[in-house]
Amino acid sequence: MQFSTQTILENEKAILQPLIPQDFEDLYAVASDPMIWEQHPNKDRWKREVFQTFFEGALESKGAYKIIDKATGEIAGSTRIYGYNEQESSIYIGYTFYATKFWGKGINHSVKAMMLDHLFQYVNTVNFQIGAVNTRSQIAIERLGANKIGEEEVAYFGEAPKLNYVYKIDKEQWFYSKL
Repeated sequence: MQFSTQTILENEKAILQPLIPQDFEDLYAVASDPMIWEQHPNKDRWKREVFQTFFEGALESKGAYKIIDKATGEIAGSTRIYGYNEQESSIYIGYTFYATKFWGKGINHSVKAMMLDHLFQYVNTVNFQIGAVNTRSQIAIERLGANKIGEEEVAYFGEAPKLNYVYKIDKEQWFYSKL
């Protein structure tokens, strides 16, 4: 089975489509809300020039997606698959953000579950790097069953390093939790 970080994924709530350069304006329209970034490592990502750097890093990663709400067709946010390590059979999910109108609506849980179901066809471990001050995302990932395994400084594309917590979910743990 060939692994790709650019596979279109879809479930009952969302469609994940690989991010392309033409998505900038539509995604920036979502990302320009300062409230989205209050708990993220870079609180200035709502600024156009800062988001432009973030967007360029997303494209360069070749694993970034726009998240489309299936009910409305609106861009709900973005997420990314990165850091694939074939030897360790692991990968990361992160760089996720949503428009505030989608907070608390179950789309994040649905998207992460869809991504985990997909990725566990290829790897045994999925990791997450979450900003140390981003309690909203930490709670959400713990609800999925991820466990905090450490802390590390992460150098984001074009940005200064920030402290992140590292979480992980193993394939067996994920599928057992669904029984």
